Amino acid sequence: MELWIISVALIAALAALLVAGVWIALTLLGVGWVAMVLFTHSPAGGLMATTVWGASTSWALTALPLFIWMGEILFRTRISEDMFRGLAPWMAPLPGRLMHCNVAGCGIFAAISGSSAATAATIGRITIPELLKRGYDETMTVGSLAGAGTLGLLIPPSIIMIVYGVAADVSIARLFVAGVLPGIMLMLMFSGYIAAWALFNPHKTPPRDQFTTLVEKLYSARHLIPAVLLIGAVIGSIYTGVATPTEAAVIGVIGALVLAATSGSLTWRTFHASVMGATKTSCMIAFILAGAAFLTVAMAFTGVPRIMAQWIGEQGFAAWQLIAVLTVLYIILGCFIDGISMVVLTSSVILPSVKAAGIDLLWFGIFIVLVVEMAQITPPVGFNLFVLQGLTGRDMFYVARASLPFFILMVLAVAIIWRYPEVVTYLPGKMFKLT
Repeated sequence: MELWIISVALIAALAALLVAGVWIALTLLGVGWVAMVLFTHSPAGGLMATTVWGASTSWALTALPLFIWMGEILFRTRISEDMFRGLAPWMAPLPGRLMHCNVAGCGIFAAISGSSAATAATIGRITIPELLKRGYDETMTVGSLAGAGTLGLLIPPSIIMIVYGVAADVSIARLFVAGVLPGIMLMLMFSGYIAAWALFNPHKTPPRDQFTTLVEKLYSARHLIPAVLLIGAVIGSIYTGVATPTEAAVIGVIGALVLAATSGSLTWRTFHASVMGATKTSCMIAFILAGAAFLTVAMAFTGVPRIMAQWIGEQGFAAWQLIAVLTVLYIILGCFIDGISMVVLTSSVILPSVKAAGIDLLWFGIFIVLVVEMAQITPPVGFNLFVLQGLTGRDMFYVARASLPFFILMVLAVAIIWRYPEVVTYLPGKMFKLT
């Protein structure tokens, strides 16, 4: 009974602070403080100071601001415009034609960004005007971009993977590798749906602008070279073991600065804007992680995670039942809070239960990323919905309806990786000599 009293009290405190509009980080600190003061005899102040300091000085976090900065720099270059010019001739023969540029463009940019919102905004600024001008269906154009924009979280380097890796004490490099095959799978699912939709709705797809030869396609592909080189430098250095994620992030920042300089978009104004954007985002995430670290410690002192894990073990829940419940839980949470907050807010309670159910934490990290991707396109606080609302001028619920088929495909992707966990674990097992 005491467990439920503690849980209800802490959930009520959490809900009250969130409804009052208190910052997520302060809410986490406040709930942790309430837990320590009311339900333990430990000194809350000293524990908060040491926990926050320890969370803020984690070496694993150093990759976070660097990858964010890399994305901010690229956001202000012409790389997305070049990618569209390089991809368009190759996508035109496919059913759905240039709408596949949304998926392919987001997939490429995701591999050098790490941010879902930056991916959707950067690619959307180019593809939406071009596709609508050519007469493509607006609903499918917006929906495919909303869905594909979430690839910024799944295809490494991913900010959310760094956050989860720190929270769950899982190797960030292994998480990056584990996200490759699910990311490719999701891209193929999105493109497959676009192609099927186009075949059933041929009147909504405009005819090809022009026919290009193989030589012309290869020549246009030169515009993809900068992005491919940067992807190879960042991801390749991690996969080959030449660099850690933090060192790869440094390579990425240097490469992004070189690209910006060679494209003529590196000015003092854009440099300053990229630094300030990265600083604000990094500080926000670091503050949230510090609050989550204190809440995690406070929850451990109350004994709630241990008792919950023990209760789950006694109930004999199958692992698939737990995953099904967590999927619904995260979809609901995604309607109200952002993805990073979802991870840090729930990790202290969820992870002990996941361990008790015998679920691999590496696999669970990719599962988390997939359900957080869903949260990016669920109203009323889906970040990608805000981005596309600004780009299209449409209301949020129009964008949400347009992205619904791609939301369903993400749910299907969760079912696939549950049925075939090798999609997640195969590459890490091969590359890190693990079984």
